[in-house]
Amino acid sequence: MKTLHFKTNIKCGSCIAAVSPELNFKDKIQDWGIDITSPDKTLTITTDYSEDEIKEILDKVGYKAEALKA
Repeated sequence: MKTLHFKTNIKCGSCIAAVSPELNFKDKIQDWGIDITSPDKTLTITTDYSEDEIKEILDKVGYKAEALKA
C-alpha cells in the first residue's frame, strides 16, 4: 500500500459524509482522512488504488481531486 495526498474541493462535514461510503467500503483502501482546515482541503489516503482511480471514485460523487506530490 502507498500513501497518496490530494488537493480536493471537500469543504465540510456534509462533504465528508458524501464521500465516506465510497472510501470506507473499498477493499483497496486501508485508511483515509481529510484535513478541511488546510488551504488545499487535503485528502490523505493509504491505498492500492492509483491516483487516477481515486480521482474517479471522488468524481463519481461530485468531488474533484488533484494529486499533490510529496
